[in-house]
Amino acid sequence: MITVKNNNVGTSARKVRQVVNLIRRKKVEEALKILRFCEKKETAIVVTKLINSGLAIAAESKKYDLDNLIIDLVMVDEGPSLKRIMPRAQGRAYQISKKSSYITLSLKEA
Repeated sequence: MITVKNNNVGTSARKVRQVVNLIRRKKVEEALKILRFCEKKETAIVVTKLINSGLAIAAESKKYDLDNLIIDLVMVDEGPSLKRIMPRAQGRAYQISKKSSYITLSLKEA
């Protein structure tokens, strides 16, 4: 089993989960096709890079057959949120939290 992580993705965990749920338990080739035509491009690019990183690890170790790899486990957790201030009318200030997420993806042979 190959595990790959990406910490501090600049997108909220809820938005990343919407993309990741499309590819859970799919073959790697099929998952990459789904991500290529996904509407949430920024998140799809991050997840694609993560899958390609896992494929590179599998190719380097030479233990795995690249055609039979499936996406086994995908977890998306909330990361730290950056707190920013937006000026509003009459001298008020509203707090904006820019959320981030952690993605953990593991590949295994079918």
